[in-house]
Amino acid sequence: MTNPTVATRYAQSLIELAQERGQLDQIKADVDSILAMGKNRDFALLLSSPVVNPSKKQAILSQLLDKAGVDKLVRLYVKLLIDKGREVDMLGILKEFNEQYKKIKHISTVKLTSAAPLSADTLAAVRQQLIASGKTESKIDMETRIDPDLIGGFVLEFDGQVYDASVAHKLKNIKSELSKPNLYVNKITD
Repeated sequence: MTNPTVATRYAQSLIELAQERGQLDQIKADVDSILAMGKNRDFALLLSSPVVNPSKKQAILSQLLDKAGVDKLVRLYVKLLIDKGREVDMLGILKEFNEQYKKIKHISTVKLTSAAPLSADTLAAVRQQLIASGKTESKIDMETRIDPDLIGGFVLEFDGQVYDASVAHKLKNIKSELSKPNLYVNKITD
């Protein structure tokens, strides 16, 4: 787990360099490429391995990044992380870079979990409703998930808030209400 302070500082330095050079979107694309590589178990193990020496890690990463067409600035940045012994934190730093990028570009991340796959029209309608509500930025990065346990409906998560409109949630609330003792007992006697 990456130290949040370390991730913030290192990500901020890359953001500032990218902005200074007018390459923020290009650097973002390269960061996304490296994060995609990070989903590979062997890549993640290489970064965290204390057995592989830093020069060997640098050589391997240099080849991988060259093949991926990663910008020279990002390659130098990765080299710097390895030189500073921060390769273990690299993926966490790059995820933080993405979070800072979204703040700069006014992009909200919304997680939408539904019981069944939603059509493109439905997703567009949800996106429009969120923008119209003013609770999100004008640009939305929507992550979708399918969870059949919801039975129906959906769950929205953004900015630390959860809006649960699932059938499973409503059934749980009904069960909770029905399990409470009845305070209104009919006391009619014969």
